[in-house]
Amino acid sequence: MSEPLLTGRIALVTGASRGIGRASALGLARAGAHVIACARTQGALEELDDQIFAETGRHATLMPFDLADGAALERIGQAVFDRFQKLDIFVHAAATLGSLTPVSHYEPKDFNRVITLNLNATYRLIRQLEPLLKFSDAARAIFISSGVANHPRAFWGAYAASKAGMEALVKTWADEMEVTPIRTALVNPGAMRTRMRYEAFPGEDPETLPLPEEIIPLIVDLARADKVPPLDVIDRRAWSAAQNA
Repeated sequence: MSEPLLTGRIALVTGASRGIGRASALGLARAGAHVIACARTQGALEELDDQIFAETGRHATLMPFDLADGAALERIGQAVFDRFQKLDIFVHAAATLGSLTPVSHYEPKDFNRVITLNLNATYRLIRQLEPLLKFSDAARAIFISSGVANHPRAFWGAYAASKAGMEALVKTWADEMEVTPIRTALVNPGAMRTRMRYEAFPGEDPETLPLPEEIIPLIVDLARADKVPPLDVIDRRAWSAAQNA
């Protein structure tokens, strides 16, 4: 029997306590990677670890922290290096929606929190993890974006701006990493049955939406060392349709 696809790879996943982040962590663990699971809630991370162990016989490394905690972000790189000396896969799924309101109605503290968590934290994570990713033979950094980054709509100002900024930041970084082992991917997951989706569309029937687990094949495919991710933003629905064609 052949080994799982990602055996021996070290993968750090943010937002791993629920939704797309949790599904990504499970999928990478099932594919053989050792997962460093990051989120704010220790209890939810422990539940994730229990499931990973039940399915794979291996434990994850749990790293609880808040993306708004700058001091905690500054410690991540050293903590991962001390334990693993490298990082092969980085999946950044953590994000916040913030309020859906006219641009002129945002309270500065609310607007700034969305930018802090969705954009500034992305920069700080890149800054911390880039040296570790360079120690990999084929590093893959995967960022979860949104359709509103390129098609903003009324009342989504803070979230749309933060995701558009994140995409620009990641594309710039990707260009800088051209001569390194690091390759990046931006993913638009589309509508999925997540808490954030419910917050944005409380009247929507969640049963009509795909579960976050449906993104797992795409995340695992993008994490492979033997394939180079495309430069354009990857739409999960289009990718899935192409796989099933």
